[in-house]
Amino acid sequence: MDLSEGSVLGVFTCELCELSSPYSFYGQKPPNTRAIVLLEECYGMRDPFSPDKEKFLVLGSKCCVCNKMVCVSTDCSLFYTKRFCLPCVRNHIHQFPEQIQNELAKKRNVHKTS
Repeated sequence: MDLSEGSVLGVFTCELCELSSPYSFYGQKPPNTRAIVLLEECYGMRDPFSPDKEKFLVLGSKCCVCNKMVCVSTDCSLFYTKRFCLPCVRNHIHQFPEQIQNELAKKRNVHKTS
């Protein structure tokens, strides 16, 4: 990553899977983008695989329940109006819509058969 494009502010580390990556912005407005406002305060970086300065990657955010730092992997978190870590989703599963409950049940069954 070219540091002149946005200097590294720190290192984001998921508290569940330990994914670790330098991040160059935190917030809802990625740098060098015109009309993009994200739905959550998140950690991100310019996409190192794209020459386009407007391309970015969202690394993760804080769980709105327990404040753990979690990546956007579906194995670690879920975004439903806010970011939730999967342990908090499981602890409060009945507070989520039926469709999300069903999707998580399917995913759990896939992991059991793998």
